[in-house]
Amino acid sequence: QVQLVESGGGLVQSGDSLRLSCAASTRTSSSFFMGWFRQAPGKEREFVVGISWNGRTYYADSVKGRFTLSRDNAKNTVYLQMNSLKPEDTAVYYCAADRSGTSASYYSTNGATYAYWGQGTQVTVSS
Repeated sequence: QVQLVESGGGLVQSGDSLRLSCAASTRTSSSFFMGWFRQAPGKEREFVVGISWNGRTYYADSVKGRFTLSRDNAKNTVYLQMNSLKPEDTAVYYCAADRSGTSASYYSTNGATYAYWGQGTQVTVSS
């Protein structure tokens, strides 16, 4: 069982930055593909960004150039740096772990493949 704990959400203004963290309770460095999803009120959950064990990243078009995902395997933690935030980025952000990520080329944007989820952290961007 892997527990994921997110932190770093908050209320910011348009154009500001935030950094979210996701700490895993167990070692995830070599076998888990880590992802971030978000869900805004009245909308479906959507994939934001993911990272393989060797650092290969995959971004949704809506956040490319603004968000950066990194991982510190020694700390079992991933970091989502969000810059140039927009009101449409407002959502609950969830960290998730996909245990099928042993291959460096594996990635998934489908939430159904992720076995473990954090509790979510609210990000609110005011205009």
